[in-house]
Order: sequence, then structure tokens, then C-alpha cells
Amino acid sequence: MFIETETTPNPATLKFLPGRQVMPSGTRDFATPEDAEASPLAQALFDTGEVSGVFFGASFVSVTAAPGADWASLKPQVVGVLLDHFISETPLFHGPSAGGIAVPAEEDDLLVEDDPAHAEIVDMIKELLETRIRPAVANDGGDIRYRGFRDGVVYLQMQGACSGCPSSTATLKQGIEGLMKHYIPEVTEVRAA
Repeated sequence: MFIETETTPNPATLKFLPGRQVMPSGTRDFATPEDAEASPLAQALFDTGEVSGVFFGASFVSVTAAPGADWASLKPQVVGVLLDHFISETPLFHGPSAGGIAVPAEEDDLLVEDDPAHAEIVDMIKELLETRIRPAVANDGGDIRYRGFRDGVVYLQMQGACSGCPSSTATLKQGIEGLMKHYIPEVTEVRAA
């Protein structure tokens, strides 16, 4: 088995591609060692002591190095953990299946409640996120979650390599906000949630 590695716009995060499916659907972000207890793989990566974040995408795992960690020594450790996991075919999550560890529905985790009168606008925002924005963000080793729409403002949450990335503010303000405003005139601003 060969695991490819790609850089991301976030210098603290590398994207690892095992050449097989990681998540059958959705994504999962592990921001703390406590979050990682749900997954043997995420837990093993945090157990290196030099990892501050793990993100599972459809076909990749993004790993964020802790402050002060050196990728020259951490990268071989991460590749070793990933190889062990995928070769042994250990389940991605603890328990009988990943079904009980599903990513929460975005509607269950809104920062601001959507106004039912704006349902059509919200549908357009979500469609734009799914078709144009999420694929681009996934290429950089992360994901983006819809967190609400109110008074012309779209609230989004960056995850994985995109969370904490020095260019994430520029991505939100210049890239995503510009795209949203172009296709959906009711959108006046995009804010990080």
C-alpha cells in the first residue's frame, strides 16, 4: 500500500491519501483528543503527542501538527499509523458500525436559526456549497459547514486543513463571499462561525 501526501494552504496541516475510501459519506472533524476517542485511527494519530487535529474526508485524512511539532519527524509516524490502520482493516469508528457516529445534520447544529421565509435562499446557498465550494475546499484537505443565514449574512464553519489556516479568512471573504454574492444577490456577507 502506498500513501500519497499533499500539502495544504495551511502549513500546519498535511493531506494523506491512502488510495481508498476513508469515509463512506460525510466528513468527520476531530479537534481534540477527547473527540478522537470515537475512532481508533484518530486516537492513534493523537497518541503520537504531536497532533492537534484530524479530519476524515471521503478519500483522505488531514492531520494538523501541534505547535512546535516538526513535520520531518511527524510525517513518517503519521504514515505508519495510517498504514497500520488500513492494512489491518480496523474499523474507522468504535462500535458495531460508523452509523452511530454519523456527522450531525447541519440543521441540528445551526449557529443562527433560518427564517422559514428564506427557505428558497437557504436552498440556493446549500446547493452552491455542495456543487462549487465543498469540492474546492476538499481539494485543500478540509470541509465547510453551513451554520445559518440571517439578515443577508451566511454563517459558515471551516473544518480540517481549512480550520485555522492563515488563508481561511481570505478564502471566506474574497472567494466564497464573492461567489455567493454573484449567484445569490440576497447574500450581503459571509462570516466564519
